[in-house]
Amino acid sequence: MPRLPAALLLAGTMLLGTALPSTGAFAQSENEVYNRIEELHGDAAGFDRPLRQLVKAMRSSDAETIAGLAEYPLTVKTDGKPYEVESAEDFIDNFDDLVTPETRRAVGRQQYEDLFVNSDGVMLAGGAVWMGAVCDDNACEASHWAIIAINN
Repeated sequence: MPRLPAALLLAGTMLLGTALPSTGAFAQSENEVYNRIEELHGDAAGFDRPLRQLVKAMRSSDAETIAGLAEYPLTVKTDGKPYEVESAEDFIDNFDDLVTPETRRAVGRQQYEDLFVNSDGVMLAGGAVWMGAVCDDNACEASHWAIIAINN
């Protein structure tokens, strides 16, 4: 194989790897994830606490804590069907049907450096849960981090 096509193939492979979420082959650092959150959403420092609370709550199936971290109405997809969860009480009452054990395990194992960040928010566990910075007022001068979607 001539050297130029092989070099182009290698360069293309490297470029594709930087555009995809971390799969282990192209690992990103915690610093890179933090900077990406800050760049796209701001308040990267404020993301840490809700993320840690969510991961811990998913490990222990703590429906109340998870419900308190969500923004309502919350879209939850289970078995390919979307559900609009209107309140924390509704979420807690239907927790076992809304959040599968597989989703709980996957989010419970989430590592910061494996997060995927884009303009929609921060993706956990390969898309099982999305978190976003939700505006607290019309001018969006203040915001808070919340679960904005669950996809079982």
